[in-house]
Amino acid sequence: MKKVKSLMLAATVLLVSAAQAQTVDDIIAKHTEALGGKEKISQVKSIYMENSVEVMGNTSPSVETLVQGKGFKSETDAGGMKFVNTYTDKGGWMINPMMGGSDAQDMPDEMYKSGKNQIYFGGALVDYAAKGNKVELLGKDGNDYKIKVTAGTNESTYYIDGTTYYVTKITSKGEMMGQPTDITMTFSDYKKTDFGIVIPYTRSADFGQFALSYKTTKVEVNKEIDPKIFDKPAK
Repeated sequence: MKKVKSLMLAATVLLVSAAQAQTVDDIIAKHTEALGGKEKISQVKSIYMENSVEVMGNTSPSVETLVQGKGFKSETDAGGMKFVNTYTDKGGWMINPMMGGSDAQDMPDEMYKSGKNQIYFGGALVDYAAKGNKVELLGKDGNDYKIKVTAGTNESTYYIDGTTYYVTKITSKGEMMGQPTDITMTFSDYKKTDFGIVIPYTRSADFGQFALSYKTTKVEVNKEIDPKIFDKPAK
């Protein structure tokens, strides 16, 4: 009798796990469709964006360049100083005048791991298995589905609106000035581009000690981009 109960319990656990996995995949499939659909996303080769960035009451211009699966580069001019974060499929580098001058430095490993999925339009969720990521449904927070995404040793929690299936928020752990910190990114004002993909035109990043707010003013999809822009400059 005990053996039968154990088998029934095991079967129930397997069924619940299968249902949960199906639910996660269904949510991610709807999220992918909301961004434009798998076929349209597969046609994205590059994305170029111009933004206005607000930091502590000051507004600065910013440019972001993505070559799908190869690299992502963010360049911001603030108060005469240039800040650069670059992620590639092999590693990352940065220029941060607040942390070591104007020379390009190798990106800290944890920072690279936490931002690596930016080299893909759709981030960590679209085709998550092919990228080596793992997902787990954590339940709901109001109308948002909570999905834990594990990419290597990095873990993030994605909040997906249950109506639009857009990502509204991502929370993760990181470092700021050598100290551990909670990072919260929020996304809103989703619009369809002329190409047919949908992106958030308003984004914010809260690092605890300070916050950034991005407003996108221009988007070009499949613009010709020289991949050398992702090469780390020589000193």
